[in-house]
Amino acid sequence: MRPDRPPPLARADAPESDVVLSSRVRLARNVAGHVFVHRSDQEQSRSMVNMLQQILLREDLDENLNWVDLTTASAHDRQLLVERHLISRHLAEAPIPRGVAVAQDETMSVMVNEEDHVRMQAIAPGLQPERCLRRLLRLDAQMESVLHFAVHEQWGYLCACPTNVGTGIRFSAMVHLPALRMTGELAKVQQAAKDLHLAVRGYYGEGSESSGNFYQISNQVTLGVSEEELLDQFQRVLIPGVVRYERAARDVLMNRERLAVEDRVHRDLGQLQTARLLKADEAMKRLSNVRLGVCMGIIESPTLEVVNALFLHIQPAHLRSRAGGSLSPADARSVRAELVRQMLGT
Repeated sequence: MRPDRPPPLARADAPESDVVLSSRVRLARNVAGHVFVHRSDQEQSRSMVNMLQQILLREDLDENLNWVDLTTASAHDRQLLVERHLISRHLAEAPIPRGVAVAQDETMSVMVNEEDHVRMQAIAPGLQPERCLRRLLRLDAQMESVLHFAVHEQWGYLCACPTNVGTGIRFSAMVHLPALRMTGELAKVQQAAKDLHLAVRGYYGEGSESSGNFYQISNQVTLGVSEEELLDQFQRVLIPGVVRYERAARDVLMNRERLAVEDRVHRDLGQLQTARLLKADEAMKRLSNVRLGVCMGIIESPTLEVVNALFLHIQPAHLRSRAGGSLSPADARSVRAELVRQMLGT
């Protein structure tokens, strides 16, 4: 993994990319005949890691995966993986043997011994859950050809959390909703999402807060519904509905408060282009408004790709990689500001 490489999710030409930063599909699986992760001892956990590592590195798999042993990986490397959304915080901090297989393009990963034995996920820029699902189902079928997952004839795939029983699938989209927050309509959309059995979480998923007006929206129902039905509802109804609400809020802002919005966008862009010290939360907040300005045509530069990339590169572990070592809080603010000025062309 190269933290300095352009993030694969920064593209601006993906479907609905003005609102949807990325799509993710995750499959949860457990190996039949083995106790679940939360009941496993150290020896059982290590045995599971060894078995799945051998399977995931097979040459006959369609995916070319690289293995990371999270038991021996440094805290810095684990945090890099979290910031790139390739592993969860839970897996990064777990006290048991665990690992992750990561595709070379960093848009797929397979977590081992997270909440379930296997949690495979695929990510794509914009609203492209179908692309993610097709890729995952191929890997799922290849893995299931050499081992047996725990499946119940009536209940489907058995998972540690009851909400995952059935298909074991979770569709999610990372959406940028600054206009809904500015117009005071965000709470209504969040409540409507919950009424439709959607989970609304923060920038790093479960247990995290929103940062930069980004939210992860995902399905909560997996039992009694097929993958195709869930995909169709998520891709054609649920997320497009959120996109329409955000775009409508942007239109309201431009019609009623155009000068105020333009002023906020230009002020935040100017602050970012001249700042010498930047905290992460301040940078995320100002970049959120700059991103809104780009998407609404208020400013032509920077490009959407540059802004999307900055959201990742200003994170703590990526900054430490850039600096080549540990950073004090003051040094991190300085390095972050320098990076932002450089990427914004100042």
